[in-house]
Amino acid sequence: MASLSSQPLIVVLRPELEDLAPSRNSPPLLAVLEQLQLVGLRHVEVAWSAHPGWMSLMREVKAAFSDFSLGAASIHRVEALHAVKELGLSYAMTPCFDLSLQNQALELQQLLVPGVFSPSEIHQACSIGCQLVKLFPASVLGMNYWRQIEAPLEPLPFVIAAGGLTVSDLTPWLAAGYNSVALGRGLIKQGRLDPALNAWLKDPTSNI
Repeated sequence: MASLSSQPLIVVLRPELEDLAPSRNSPPLLAVLEQLQLVGLRHVEVAWSAHPGWMSLMREVKAAFSDFSLGAASIHRVEALHAVKELGLSYAMTPCFDLSLQNQALELQQLLVPGVFSPSEIHQACSIGCQLVKLFPASVLGMNYWRQIEAPLEPLPFVIAAGGLTVSDLTPWLAAGYNSVALGRGLIKQGRLDPALNAWLKDPTSNI
């Protein structure tokens, strides 16, 4: 949470088949990560995949980009949680609130950030000690959602807004009370980063 307070942005990448299949060529995902490193991004998540090449890819990513705070996204199975633990990743996120999976993460001493949507899910997450949650899909709920539920649920946990957001959403959503924002698919087009990301990282107060 301290690191996200300093740079309240996470970029979520989803590996393609060419990243996961054995090849003599470097996975295209690594080229995107190099761009993110050059613009000064700190927090990156790579979505989990049941493909057997995912573990090899993640080991390669860890070795090449040790400066990243590296996590795994889309964790919704026990096998995925164990893979994250084996890799020694800083954190993992799940798209939904699953009490059984949260208890499993607790046993493994692995940080698993739950995805929440409703006030009930937020309350349940807080009741088991989650200090950090992911509001998903944030774009469906709208920018004012968090403030609307603040009074009846206070104190609210540290929240990451995720799902359907773009670089232009960063400044207004953070100003609306969200502690951090996660960006995904829309950030990369034809293997290149949206240039607005670099501009925002240089001046986070700007409204791109």
